[in-house]
Amino acid sequence: MGQIKAVVFDIGRVLIEWHPERFYDSEIGAKRRREFFAAVDIYSMNERIDLGAPFQETVYALAGAHPEFSAEIRLWHDSWIKMAAPEITGSVRLLRAIRAKSIPVFALSNFGIGTFETAAKHYPFFNEFDQKYVSGHLQEIKPHARIYELLEQGSDLPPTSLLFTDDMRENIDAAATRGWHTHQFNGADGWANALVRHGVLTPEEAAL
Repeated sequence: MGQIKAVVFDIGRVLIEWHPERFYDSEIGAKRRREFFAAVDIYSMNERIDLGAPFQETVYALAGAHPEFSAEIRLWHDSWIKMAAPEITGSVRLLRAIRAKSIPVFALSNFGIGTFETAAKHYPFFNEFDQKYVSGHLQEIKPHARIYELLEQGSDLPPTSLLFTDDMRENIDAAATRGWHTHQFNGADGWANALVRHGVLTPEEAAL
């Protein structure tokens, strides 16, 4: 196994929880949420934000187009940080353990410009990455090949020296086809074991 020279983290569902359905169920009830999500393509709106569309303007425009769900749609902006919560403490600890060994840690995330700025004010570790590859700024999105290529070019590291974790299978597969080492995230303990297996951390450093 080649030496890992940088570790690449997805953010949503890896370093912070991201479950909009759960948030809306708690705010408006499961029945109303199901009606809302069936009537409004909220995830297409979010993808536009992840590709660089302005956060508040995009959300409020959709709210104006769907007056029957206007209040619910506006929550996507007005209460967004409640949706993107809490942090996954085990993953944040691993990020810091990697950096403590002077191994670069990169972010590779589908994230809007405004949403990333909001999260960075709330979560200090957003400012601890050595490099950030954020879809909103790059106007490229996972699992499209170009965003992975931009990280390779920006870091000037060969694909075989990168270890990447993401919760989405298609994002992992896209990286693996380029020669990246990958781990599909399903919890901090599994990620800790992968970091040990790849020689990034010792079991003690990974707190296993």
